[in-house]
Amino acid sequence: MKISISTLPFYPHPLQDILDHIIELNQGYCEIIHEYPHDISDVDMVNSFDIEFSVHAPLSDVNVASHNEGIRRSSISLIKKSMDLAVLMGSDIVVVHPGHMPILGRKIKPKILNFNRDSLQECSKYAQNVGVSMCVENMPDIEGLLFTDLDELSELVDDIDAYMTLDVGHAHNNQFKAEDMLKYPNIKHVHLSDNDGSYDSHQALGSRSGDGINFPALFRGLKKRGYQGFLVVEVEEPGDVKQSIDFLDNNLDKQKTIQI
Repeated sequence: MKISISTLPFYPHPLQDILDHIIELNQGYCEIIHEYPHDISDVDMVNSFDIEFSVHAPLSDVNVASHNEGIRRSSISLIKKSMDLAVLMGSDIVVVHPGHMPILGRKIKPKILNFNRDSLQECSKYAQNVGVSMCVENMPDIEGLLFTDLDELSELVDDIDAYMTLDVGHAHNNQFKAEDMLKYPNIKHVHLSDNDGSYDSHQALGSRSGDGINFPALFRGLKKRGYQGFLVVEVEEPGDVKQSIDFLDNNLDKQKTIQI
């Protein structure tokens, strides 16, 4: 397993400074959220670091489920640009959010769900053509967000021939137990943070007492299924990054292929 650091807690600091800091933390993996100011005009600078990357497609102002054609097409275009960037960076993984329900879209929910599926299927085909893996992420319990349920997301990614990004914090926020999060064979990427189950707070790993995620059970499940992909530390605050790395260092079984 590859312990990776998201750029999220360091946003909006310059990307080069963030990558320098990741090297200082003795880490060799990073997930870049590909939007301003990290939209990356200098790929050579990024590739100069001895870091293996995954790419997170834009989060802001993007909705592949929109019934407004211009917004939907622009969203698809941005995701494809993230896939093109991943190719230039030698990355295999591109994380994509499913769409969300527009205000007026509530009256035409079946149509919105069809738009969402068609958009993601187009992106999945593009990913296959350029040689990357599109991993669609499960969402937190926030009104309007689609695919908060892991069962529904698993069915979707199977349907469109893609993969799943399991966001453990989002799943816990939707009352999934750690033991139940890993039953899906299409998981290819994992995001890690902690919360008390009531809100997706992106806290440091292990910072909750009693009401947080059962990380020992999660790690046992990952080892049992032979997971070899990224474990991305995706916390809110910069100080929570080192705390999370220390937690992983103390709790992961550091045998065989585990790298920290």
